[in-house]
Amino acid sequence: MTKKILILDDDLTFSETLGRSFERRGFTSFVTQTIAEAESILNEYKPHYAVIDLKIEQESGLHFLSILAIKSPDTKSVILTGYSSISTTVEAMKLGCVNYLCKPLNTDEILNALENINAIPDTPIIETPPSVNRLEWEHIQRVLTQNDGNISATAKALGMHRRTLQRKLQKKPVSR
Repeated sequence: MTKKILILDDDLTFSETLGRSFERRGFTSFVTQTIAEAESILNEYKPHYAVIDLKIEQESGLHFLSILAIKSPDTKSVILTGYSSISTTVEAMKLGCVNYLCKPLNTDEILNALENINAIPDTPIIETPPSVNRLEWEHIQRVLTQNDGNISATAKALGMHRRTLQRKLQKKPVSR
């Protein structure tokens, strides 16, 4: 039996390349760019795996995780993102995601994460605390998640101007 994989990412080039890569490994891949497209695939097929981008246009991949949990609870999923934060990681895990990965990565890394290969229980814990800038960035991400991605509501909750928040969100995440 051929395994099926659903890929939900608004970056057309990346998602199609990833889909072809999985097909070369013997998978049947369904490449989608919107949550609506992905949901229609779930109405017809029950994929074994799902690769979901955290940020899909103005929508959140976390929203799709909740749909996936209802329509195809046996599907193992991973979140891919360039905007990682502790709050979105925790939410993704609560919603049933098996792993949360930061881009860029390759097909083998995604497949290993889906199948939980190479999990290292003795991974060292970083001793240095995160910087104040990193904490600010994670707090913004947490409040953004609480407001379902609504920039205006998040800016109001944080007590800052909407444009200031948008500028902060356009920057890359601050490393530790």
